[in-house]
Amino acid sequence: MNIRECYAEMGADFADVLARMMKEERVKKFALRFLDDPSFEVLKTSLEAKNYDEAFRAAHTIKGVSQNLSFTALYQSSHDLCEALRGGKALEDVSLYDNVVRDYEMTVAALKKVDE
Repeated sequence: MNIRECYAEMGADFADVLARMMKEERVKKFALRFLDDPSFEVLKTSLEAKNYDEAFRAAHTIKGVSQNLSFTALYQSSHDLCEALRGGKALEDVSLYDNVVRDYEMTVAALKKVDE
């Protein structure tokens, strides 16, 4: 699968990221680097430990990277979780985290199909 097909599969905005990065090869390079980002694991372990400040930082990082790479679904769900955790607030609505997990797994699955 090429990077355009990957973006289509995950419902992401390829035209937006291409306009920002200018080259398809650059989009692919940075999108695939997302697979090595530890923020999701930090989010998971921070929520398990009820460390809401650290969970907020991890959600904020996921949100920012997703926005820069135009991962539309993951950006929206991580934005919603980030806002719920802002100021170190405890996570009251677990479905917000569940949405991030769903969108993260969808994004990673699509990225893993990209031909290297």
